[in-house]
Amino acid sequence: MLLFFFLLYDLTIRKRFGILISTGGVFGLNMKTIAVIDDDVYIGDMLEELLRKEGYDVLRAYSGTEALYMLGSSTPDLILLDLMLPGLSGEALLPSIKDIPVIVVSAKLDIDNKVELLLSGAVDYITKPFDPKELLARIAVHLRLSAAKSEQDCGDESFDCGILLDMAARGVFVNGVAVHLTRTEYAILKLLIQNPNQVITKSLLLDRISRDTPDCTESSLKVHISNLHRKLRDAGGREYIESVWGIGFRLIKG
Repeated sequence: MLLFFFLLYDLTIRKRFGILISTGGVFGLNMKTIAVIDDDVYIGDMLEELLRKEGYDVLRAYSGTEALYMLGSSTPDLILLDLMLPGLSGEALLPSIKDIPVIVVSAKLDIDNKVELLLSGAVDYITKPFDPKELLARIAVHLRLSAAKSEQDCGDESFDCGILLDMAARGVFVNGVAVHLTRTEYAILKLLIQNPNQVITKSLLLDRISRDTPDCTESSLKVHISNLHRKLRDAGGREYIESVWGIGFRLIKG
């Protein structure tokens, strides 16, 4: 009975504050979706299990034609593409895939074939059989590169509280006033703005910003948050960051 009430309380808190807590290798903000296009059910099932354990969402297609229909209604963040598909082959499908990173996963070993595929739009090529750790590493790298490109294309990012991030120059403006932030403070603010109305747990915050600021630790996080809080308040004349006691932080709308 006690366990039931604890779980009920936990779910209520998560629903109320929009808390996202990771349960896999990819920490759960803006969960990434990967499409597995492979007619081999065994390999496809293995890939799906591997990816879901890492926290990814997974789409499946078993032929080139089915993949075209799937991509007409869904836009995954990355595609794992086999070449020897029934009907429309992987080679024929590849040129029709736009603005989505594609990693070819195939038993074909011909180097000329690899070069041709990379020139046709694939971002990477891994040969079957493959090491799962290597595949996961390549996926993580290409998702990071894709996110960085999107950020560069986007230019600026804002939240309806008067804060503007200039991604290209790494500048911050509060109601038009430039605010100087350290690298760590900028990374924290960027993550909060990219996930509006959601409470970011301390552990999740540390994991996500560690890519840009590996020197930030649990003990120093409180200081960085406090300094960011003060700088935003001094520039805008009000509070911008809410501390949810015992859980984490979120931005406050204007």
